[in-house]
Amino acid sequence: MTLRFRTAAAFAAALSFLPPLAAQDQQPLRWGTDPTGGAPYIYQDNDGKFVGFEVEIADFLAAKLGRASQMVKGDWDKLPELLDKKEIDVVFNGYELREDMVRKYAVTRPYYVYRLQLVAHKDDATIEGWADLPAREGRKGKSVGVLNGTVAHEYLKEKYGDKIDLKINPDVATVMGLVKDRRLDATVQDGPAAVYFCKEMPQLRPVGEGRNPGFYVIYLAKSDPALLDKLNAAFRDGVTSGRFEAIYRKYGIWNDDQERLGYWLDRPWPPFAAANKSEEEAKPKSNPWPRMLRELVEAAGVTVLLAVISFPLAVLLGLLVAVGRVYGPGWLAAVLGVYVEVLRGTPLLLQLYTIYYLIPKVFPGFDLTPFQAGIFGLAVNYSAYEAENYRAGLLAIPRGQSEAALSLGMTKWTAIRRVVVPQAVRIVIPPVTNDFIALFKDTSVCSVILITELTRKYNELYNFNRDYIVELAAVTAGLYLLMSYPLALAARLLERRLGTAHPGGRP
Repeated sequence: MTLRFRTAAAFAAALSFLPPLAAQDQQPLRWGTDPTGGAPYIYQDNDGKFVGFEVEIADFLAAKLGRASQMVKGDWDKLPELLDKKEIDVVFNGYELREDMVRKYAVTRPYYVYRLQLVAHKDDATIEGWADLPAREGRKGKSVGVLNGTVAHEYLKEKYGDKIDLKINPDVATVMGLVKDRRLDATVQDGPAAVYFCKEMPQLRPVGEGRNPGFYVIYLAKSDPALLDKLNAAFRDGVTSGRFEAIYRKYGIWNDDQERLGYWLDRPWPPFAAANKSEEEAKPKSNPWPRMLRELVEAAGVTVLLAVISFPLAVLLGLLVAVGRVYGPGWLAAVLGVYVEVLRGTPLLLQLYTIYYLIPKVFPGFDLTPFQAGIFGLAVNYSAYEAENYRAGLLAIPRGQSEAALSLGMTKWTAIRRVVVPQAVRIVIPPVTNDFIALFKDTSVCSVILITELTRKYNELYNFNRDYIVELAAVTAGLYLLMSYPLALAARLLERRLGTAHPGGRP
């Protein structure tokens, strides 16, 4: 029977008698992911479209729920925070099943079974298995790159501790590239990433058998049990229909371990007792604070070293640049002006990437260690700001000062060195001190080149101790304050002792 309606109002009245769709089902399925994590999880093809096995699974799940699939980008280790803020519905980006996460979030059945895979350079005969990683008598531990906050990171820390040189980086492709270029000895990655990059980079090879099998799962709010049931039902369909297998075969990551997915469809889940305990009961019995405080203080020491070595170099270089711009020939002033503007106009993060990752590809001999690159990058970046401070100080000294020095028989450069520069230095004490304090905080950017300073250590500890986020943040901020506040006191003491030179030349 065909129904006809004379007016739009009549049609709307008829629709009003139909049961309304649930408000949630009318919204897209917002899944949080970090596209920088790379292939084969999620990456852009040549047309700029996001592809990857997790993209296809997300589309499959959204279709099963009758909702549109909406990708929401975020930093990988901060995706749970987006879930807490209700900016996403699910965390879906190679997140491993972890007891600490299960205590806080609801968790789906697994959609992939992974193992940790050791990857090394194909020409490195010194690594033939996991046993070759730790230090031995007469041999240093291997440098091993790993992603921060992952099970691989935790596994290496617990198994090898200080016996290996553990390097933390947030990007899989970058770590793989460092191993390919033999700037790292090895890396430990989840199976899918290892399979993909060993094909993309023929210089790499998997070493030994995969270890520590685990599960990829989706996390969501515990207050949304209906969504959890629907996702698990979609997982069942994806596994039993062969759809998941087809996706995994497409990306070359299907293996015998995936047969276990069907086993876990009807078994108690998650497979550890802590999931059935209350949050209070499930907390670790041992006190983690002695260890965490020790690691934070050690990382603060790295921050201090970076600052106290790089800043004097920045001051010296900045002073030379300022003198060249004010008193040098025109061509030199122009070149130094470009130097200053380029460094001030580009981010420190980009400069560190250029120094550590890009320049060695162009000039293979320029192969600095992470710490050396951090010192060099901070010194060069801050030299531009110090150059402007000292240029202002030099220009504030009256011309009569240098003329008087010349009349006493001094050469031009002697007058600059002994008369003009000392007065300019007194003028710029406050801004230079402020820059030193700012540099302490900017050392955090060095984490992108495998340096574990204070902020990186905070992020590392937070990822494994999410119950202590407030306490960890407070301790970290306190350490920064302890390092920077004495500098402010020292600056005030210097100002009182030396006196701040005035534009008129009088102290």
